[in-house]
Amino acid sequence: MSFENKNYAFAGAFIDELARCGLRHVCICPGSRSSPLAISFARNSHVRKWVHLDERSASFFALGIARYLREPVAVVCSSGTATANFLPAIVEARYSLAPLVVLTADRPPELQDWGALQTIDQTRMYGSHVKWSVNMPPPETSTSMMAFVRSMAGRAMATAREIAAGPVHLNFPFREPLEPATVAFDLPDKAAELQHHGYCGRPGGSPFLDVTSAATTPDHKAMQRLASELRPIERGVIVCGPETGEDLPRCVGDLARRLGYPILADCLSQVRCGPHDRSMVIDRYDLFIRDGEVARTLAPQVVIRFGALPVSKPLVQYLERHQAARHILVDEGTVWRDPLHVTGELWRTDPAHLCTALAGALGKERASGGWHNLWKEFDKAAGQAISAEMEHDADLFEGRVFSELSRLLPPDALLFAGNSMPVRDMDSFFPSIGEAIRFMANRGASGIDGVVSTALGAGAVSSGRLVLVLGDISFYHDMNGLLAAKAFGLNATIVVVNNNGGGIFSFLPQAAYEDVFEPYFGTPHGLTFRAAAEMYGLSYCLAGDWEAFKAGVEKSLRNTGTAIIEVPGDRKLNLKLHRKVQKAVSDSIRQVRTLDGSALS
Repeated sequence: MSFENKNYAFAGAFIDELARCGLRHVCICPGSRSSPLAISFARNSHVRKWVHLDERSASFFALGIARYLREPVAVVCSSGTATANFLPAIVEARYSLAPLVVLTADRPPELQDWGALQTIDQTRMYGSHVKWSVNMPPPETSTSMMAFVRSMAGRAMATAREIAAGPVHLNFPFREPLEPATVAFDLPDKAAELQHHGYCGRPGGSPFLDVTSAATTPDHKAMQRLASELRPIERGVIVCGPETGEDLPRCVGDLARRLGYPILADCLSQVRCGPHDRSMVIDRYDLFIRDGEVARTLAPQVVIRFGALPVSKPLVQYLERHQAARHILVDEGTVWRDPLHVTGELWRTDPAHLCTALAGALGKERASGGWHNLWKEFDKAAGQAISAEMEHDADLFEGRVFSELSRLLPPDALLFAGNSMPVRDMDSFFPSIGEAIRFMANRGASGIDGVVSTALGAGAVSSGRLVLVLGDISFYHDMNGLLAAKAFGLNATIVVVNNNGGGIFSFLPQAAYEDVFEPYFGTPHGLTFRAAAEMYGLSYCLAGDWEAFKAGVEKSLRNTGTAIIEVPGDRKLNLKLHRKVQKAVSDSIRQVRTLDGSALS
């Protein structure tokens, strides 16, 4: 390795160490002050570079990669307000447990508070939304500083990925020259001294600071005790919320069979769909658990919950309603994910490990009983009612988008849903299927910004086809993100449900106040998005009916490149159709016999 001046010795050693510690992707935004970081990354062949013109899009793109791969991803920008544009993605990363390494350039101390251009106070600017924040010192090439900068790189990677994963921030003040111009005074006299300084790192490519995180294994005696307590209890449910870990689908089915408990599987848990055992999975709970009498009939004695709070509001209300049940939350890491305050027991351990250990302690499977069968009967009745409504109604119902996609998606597809209505419709209407679909959404802070960029970031590193479904307001928020699709030649199908405003507000009490609803909540914009597709050189299809929708999706999936499929909608009609489907489900489940042999009244 060689360097031209202190900036490049410092930045080069730092980035080399990031690569040694496993960094494989970086998103870089253009800027002068960040040149030592950008050029040092450009010189490193072990890290893939993704260049973005817009900082907000760059950070959400990095978030998508980090969440899909479950590994740290770096993002780089210049000084000043450029750094502030990272904040929304950092907030989402913090709450979705995504390991970002945020690298911001800064002016040196002598320029702070002296009116220098592009100079703001960047000290701990992301506050509590990052796990760790540090102002790096101005670069030097002393022995201690070379060891320090490599140690900091190793610590940054370890902190970002350790449980609970999340973003870290390192702020680099650089003095001129910012370009790799040779400064003789900065160069050491001897090659041996250079190695001694630690600039070249440990021999053989080993990390300068090697960090090992021990896996958390449930205590054997504790599992035996828990098994003995749960074994006599028949009326239990397992709730799998978003982001429960890649090993959970394989392990939780075995636990559910041994307990005889139905699995209420959020799409984002990755448990609802796939080749794993899904015999205990309930996929239509969102629509039948809304019924008050059903919720009373299905009162549980115990609830075992994995991961974050589920998307389904009716399921959340069901959990709140039955606070008297024994609520067990299994969640590794330091984030307390119990906003309902109903949890009586918190197990800080890996969910898959606990499932395996508890299943082993339970031994044989519980004989099939009325409790689980009743859940399956309700689930079946709801599914049949939904299918009948879909088949007999030709209107462009937003929920049907996901029902259609369940039959159109290829194996190993990545389905990313925008927030507000799309993620809720996905949870309600995407059935349990055997294909290994990967489901994603920004459910950390649940904002509507940055969705296009996050999805494209995830799609860029996915082996399967990306299909993104989002609303028109969310799409409008992040149209800048479409440049990545063009710049990197990404293959994606983007379905924009355009109901000319904020569709989710039609479901809220504010809709009753007609004098203020449209201008302040509905916010109609009158936009269509053909021109956006043309601006970025993307394919476009206006799907005016379901045949056009299916044809557009199938064509996009066959072809390379990115296509935008716009589905026009009507907010009032969509509300009416949602209620129509809900009534059909309610009517259907009232034919189901309950545990005592009676039908719901």
